[in-house]
Amino acid sequence: MTMGSEIAEILTGEELFYGFSTFGIGFLVMLIGVSMGAGLISRRLLFPRLMDLLSKTERIDGKTLFAPKSLGWMIGLLAMWQSVDWVLENVSAADEEYIWEAVLMQDIGQLCRAGFVVLMLIAAYRLVDYLDAFIVVEGDNMASRRSLASVAEAIGRLAVVIVGIFVLAGLVGLNLNGMIAGLGITGLALALAAKDSVANVFGAISIIIDQPFNVGDWIIVDDVEGEVISIGLRTTMIRTGNDTIVTVPNSYITSEPVENFTMRRFRRIRPSFEFEENSDEGNLKKFCDSLCEQVLADPRATKAGDSWVKITNSLPPKITVSCNFYCESSSNIQREFTEDILLMGRARGLECELSFHEPRRRAKL
Repeated sequence: MTMGSEIAEILTGEELFYGFSTFGIGFLVMLIGVSMGAGLISRRLLFPRLMDLLSKTERIDGKTLFAPKSLGWMIGLLAMWQSVDWVLENVSAADEEYIWEAVLMQDIGQLCRAGFVVLMLIAAYRLVDYLDAFIVVEGDNMASRRSLASVAEAIGRLAVVIVGIFVLAGLVGLNLNGMIAGLGITGLALALAAKDSVANVFGAISIIIDQPFNVGDWIIVDDVEGEVISIGLRTTMIRTGNDTIVTVPNSYITSEPVENFTMRRFRRIRPSFEFEENSDEGNLKKFCDSLCEQVLADPRATKAGDSWVKITNSLPPKITVSCNFYCESSSNIQREFTEDILLMGRARGLECELSFHEPRRRAKL
């Protein structure tokens, strides 16, 4: 005797309600309880531990991500659907005996299946926002991770929507294959009309492959300067220094020069000083040597071999001394170091008995 036969023998009885025996109703209630328990355990224990195991980043917490009750209902409906299908296939009552109404049980199974599919699509669409948790980038490059995740999320949402349309159409009995095959010339016209969108999609792929910039980088594209906040399938969003958002098509970015300030290894500082045209030559050279020596002695200075202080212009009514120094790639260090170099130059000029050029004073003379 099979397990299904043993269960049928236990559950068989007189009809109590709409083809259900007393034990049949009890068994259905038990299936509902077991399914709800499976959903609760999966949501509270199984899913969070699985996420913590597979996640490649600490940005998310498995317990927070899988807290929504919809995920528990999804697993509960799956368990209920599979259980009903199994008992309908293996458990049946003899003639003129009752366990349950088979048609009603089939309807319950189909409703559970439809509910599971809908909740699965909703969960998939929501989980797309956390794709970066599973992305591994060489060297743990978080900027590359964010850039790849930005495009992957856009592609994931589109894929979930397309799959969801076909799945939901199948649930209600619609056949979209014939509809797609019947598009013909209309589909070709739509494809031609969407060529710019296709170009933008390939532009997004090119950005991810070539990586001229990543999310979080400060770039200049044509006249647009700002921080990259997202890279989508069609456009890249840039937050400017005025805190405005500029949306740039990906196809345009791939065809224009992109200047990436974040990838700088150092920052260049090029102050200049102007002295009167009758300044002593020896004092000018002394000024250049002493200023260069003092600046290079500062721990913030880098690339000593490429640093210099030289006279670059001696045309009347002034003599121009230009500087070329480098520091770490930090805006704060650059601003502070530039200020200090200007103060050093003023002090060295006074020590060398040089007169700084003053156009307004000469105009009065």
